[in-house]
Amino acid sequence: MERSGNISRKDFLKNSALAMAGIGLSPVMMNAETVSKNKALPHNGKLILKNVRLETGFEYEEGEVIATKTDLFLVETENEKITKISKNDPKAKAADAKGFLMLPAFRDMHIHLDKTFFGDKWQAVRKRKGGVKGMIELEEQIMPEILKNSTYKAEKMIELLQSKGTAFARSHVNIEPTSKLDSLKNLQKALDNKKKSFGAEIVAFPQHGVFYKNSVPYLKEAAKMNIDFIGGVDPYTIDGAIEKTMDFTVQLALDHQKGIDIHLHETGELGLKTVEYLIDKVNENPALKGKTFLSHCFVLGKLEKIKQEEIAEKLGNTQIGVISTIPIGNLIMPLPLLKNHNVIVYTGNDSIVDHWNTYGTGSVLEKANLYAQLYGQSTEFLLSRSLKLATADLLPLDDKGVQQWPKNGDDADFVLVNASCSAEAVSRISNVESLIYKGNIVY
Repeated sequence: MERSGNISRKDFLKNSALAMAGIGLSPVMMNAETVSKNKALPHNGKLILKNVRLETGFEYEEGEVIATKTDLFLVETENEKITKISKNDPKAKAADAKGFLMLPAFRDMHIHLDKTFFGDKWQAVRKRKGGVKGMIELEEQIMPEILKNSTYKAEKMIELLQSKGTAFARSHVNIEPTSKLDSLKNLQKALDNKKKSFGAEIVAFPQHGVFYKNSVPYLKEAAKMNIDFIGGVDPYTIDGAIEKTMDFTVQLALDHQKGIDIHLHETGELGLKTVEYLIDKVNENPALKGKTFLSHCFVLGKLEKIKQEEIAEKLGNTQIGVISTIPIGNLIMPLPLLKNHNVIVYTGNDSIVDHWNTYGTGSVLEKANLYAQLYGQSTEFLLSRSLKLATADLLPLDDKGVQQWPKNGDDADFVLVNASCSAEAVSRISNVESLIYKGNIVY
């Protein structure tokens, strides 16, 4: 919504039907008097929305899905849950969703919130020197400066993600001798400051190698803290030993009941050996099934088709997920093949405007759109399925068109987008009008 003329903020809010309804305003930022006077806004943990568009089924022609059916509903939330979904009442005293489509809140499953230039002056990536180890040397130089305001920049990054409809992120955080535990502590401050409006998982990430720069003591300390995953990166290229590094990572995760999320950029025989070794370790330790992920895993895009099928089947059977930024160019990941073998496939923005990457809008809906374009998912049905990339597998309709979300008791985490259906939202990267997290309007 554009603001015209010299209208005062007070008059602007007064005359804005959207703002009066509460959409787009954060109750966290509003004073108690404002909230109590407007009963459409969340009050005592309760929110009522009218004119909410929900998907109800598919429309078929000769067995093909040609459209998505929707209708308007009244949706109520309380105590962080969806408590009631009923027939729409346009006259109800409720926040007006304006017919916008309600979808599950988006989830960014691979990002580095702890080290970014976002929120600070613009900087493009400089020419890399010395490969990954050269980047490690660069980080050793710049991390002390980055840490000075990394909490503030992480908060700015979170606000960017929220504006794109994301309410949850899995963030990798540097654990190495230069940052020690400071990067983790700074990020935890940011997440604590945003805990009413944003959820997160943390991966303790030895960016400088487990043994190459001796991150071991810091990883052991981090594992005792409030983190969720033990991370890793290219064990052979960085540490020079696949088995030693992976054994340490697996054991640390088991000892502290954590998951595993490994950055794997290595291709060729070494990359494949790392994947197969991790599969074997998870099979030996079934407690890690469903809790182990390979981020990037570029080697899969370099394998012959028969080998891709073999590894995809093993990953699916072992419940090891793959998290991809959906690269384009010379490397095309076999993501549809992985999905066909029941491999969990997530996506994320990875780096947004930092020393690793110049690009990144913060939108995982854009990633779903990229996936759909790259793999030819252009029909109504396939576009609607591509939304999984933005929501970490949660869809309003199942493959048969039966409504499976939202239901009473579901978490009150959702977005309102300016689209007629999921397929359009993915195809057009539709604008996010509002984000609700735990029943609170946060964007």
